[in-house]
Amino acid sequence: MIVKKEQAITEPEVREEKMPKIFIVEDDKTIVKMLTNALKNDFQVYSVLNFRAVKQEILEADPDLILMDIGLPFYNGFYWTTELRKVSQIPIIFISSMSDDMNQVTAMNQGADDFVTKPFSLNILQAKIKALLRRSYNFSGPEKLEFAGFILSDNMVKSGESQIDLTPSENKILSVLFRANGAVVSKEALLQELWQTDEFIDSNTLNVKMTRLRKKLAEIGFAHLVTKRGVGYALE
Repeated sequence: MIVKKEQAITEPEVREEKMPKIFIVEDDKTIVKMLTNALKNDFQVYSVLNFRAVKQEILEADPDLILMDIGLPFYNGFYWTTELRKVSQIPIIFISSMSDDMNQVTAMNQGADDFVTKPFSLNILQAKIKALLRRSYNFSGPEKLEFAGFILSDNMVKSGESQIDLTPSENKILSVLFRANGAVVSKEALLQELWQTDEFIDSNTLNVKMTRLRKKLAEIGFAHLVTKRGVGYALE
């Protein structure tokens, strides 16, 4: 009699995809609850507990995206964004009723990636969150571009031992300019490129982004980004 050896039956491996983490910095408990309920099916949602230690709580939670109000106890959202940008490029969306041009420009100048005005549509906010996460983290392999000895790759610019981190929009802007390889790129062309990645910005916001980008690039000695007045931008 032939006895067949029983084969062990193994359970198929289940790969769990972790939901992205959203961290809410908002002192209005009603808004925090509303946002948590709206987002909890697609995201892990956290919110600040100690408004004196916002930066510490965020770094400990290690979120994928931050929703930041401007008016907060002790220190405002601009302050915390500036502090975070010293150590992290976590995408930040400001949500505020303080929506005049000055506050929006200040938010972008401090390092915000988008600005949503209160009252807001939850559907639009969710779409903006997903679009920003898609731009920030979904890459099909780092592309390497080079200009004058500087390497642009994986949201960074490198030269020797020096490097700087870039926001998704800064990386997009430089990618276009590096590919142009010295040719002038118009403002309209850059705006079109940014719009294709769901980032709807205007000419003034682009000016702010370019100013911030120049300051960053100067840290590693990159002085090739020039403005062609009335036309656009180029690398020289």
